[in-house]
Amino acid sequence: MTNEERFTKVIAMFDDYNQKDPHLESWQGQQIPKELLYAQRMSERLKSYLPDAPEYLVLAARCQHIGRWEIPRNTYAMDRKGYLQWRNQLKVHHSNIADRIMRSYGYDDETIQKVKSLLAKEQLFHHRPDIQALEDVICLVFIEFYLEEFATKHDDVKLVEILRKTLRKMSAKAIEAAGKIPVSERVAALIGQAVANSL
Repeated sequence: MTNEERFTKVIAMFDDYNQKDPHLESWQGQQIPKELLYAQRMSERLKSYLPDAPEYLVLAARCQHIGRWEIPRNTYAMDRKGYLQWRNQLKVHHSNIADRIMRSYGYDDETIQKVKSLLAKEQLFHHRPDIQALEDVICLVFIEFYLEEFATKHDDVKLVEILRKTLRKMSAKAIEAAGKIPVSERVAALIGQAVANSL
């Protein structure tokens, strides 16, 4: 098996796993498993944002939320502490699934560890270009596909605070890219407030 064939098979296995997500999202007239659609969006955004991304980063983007539905949010306390515990457990869960799939197709330990390190965000993203790139893509996908619906559930004050936190995670390049994403007038105004409050 060539390296290219191995990569293609692992991407397909990631997608097969996310195909099992029972939660569906309507997109372009189809009902698609939520985490499969998210994975595809992550890959598409990474390809446009960083066309020469290394293989391990492409793999990490594709399995960022793999198997996420298997650990529901309500299995932890519905407070800040419970949220952080849930997020930390998800990182372990995603890493374990990715490790198992990649290892079954003969990926070396170094590449597997690079993917797991990205999924775990083991270091501050501002100190590692690869983690920063993944964080940028996560934020851009959120803004493009999920922010509008998210905005319907929160008031303006809460949204501006969330957007400020999102912007702090992003590089200057990603913030520039975010400015090219079409959003509603309300969301555009709130992003503007968040940017102004971050200066």
